[in-house]
Amino acid sequence: MPIEDRDNAYLITHALAKDTLSRIRDVETEQVSFRKGLVKLGRICGYEIIDGRMETEYVEIETPLEGTMGERVRGLDDVVIINVLRAATPFVEGLLKAFPRARQGVISASRDEEAGRDEDGSFPISVDYVKLPEITEEDTVIIADPMLATGSTMCTVLEHVTENSPTPENLIVLSAVSAPEGLLRVGEQFPEADLLTVSIDDHLDDDGFIVPGLGDAGDRAFRTT
Repeated sequence: MPIEDRDNAYLITHALAKDTLSRIRDVETEQVSFRKGLVKLGRICGYEIIDGRMETEYVEIETPLEGTMGERVRGLDDVVIINVLRAATPFVEGLLKAFPRARQGVISASRDEEAGRDEDGSFPISVDYVKLPEITEEDTVIIADPMLATGSTMCTVLEHVTENSPTPENLIVLSAVSAPEGLLRVGEQFPEADLLTVSIDDHLDDDGFIVPGLGDAGDRAFRTT
């Protein structure tokens, strides 16, 4: 199965997703290849969401030769993609190849690493910008962030997304790599969200970084180190 249930999360097991993730994990993968890899991974994940979470309907179509029945995906016009700046930008670019008509939202949220982790292992989060489209009960909402580490950022983003909005048909948190600690925190605070990831990594280090992870996705994609 391309999407497997793994207790606290759903795992995308598509061979190309695993191959692409392995390539961008490599420390020798330079900026352009890393960014293109995130785009590719986003596209693959988008197709897997369509296949695993969206329904099809039968429609009558007319080919150049005769009429026949075909299938089309329902709900492609009812997709909202939330870009968690900045690391998710190339990831979202790939998702938009699968959902070209999606409405888009942007949230600039980042953890205060200088403040350090709280006693519960979370970081204080600062939110600098929020711009979200209207969310309806018919929507599939995908919140994209390549890294789900402590879950602090994602929980803050989910608070903004769900505040004063109806519960959408699908609420999906999508990441490339996740730490067990982050999956647990997000799952406990937002049980209505499906946590979808390409890899569940081993653990967080003392600084709250995913191990083995893939480094800082934003820095590697935008060459800011």
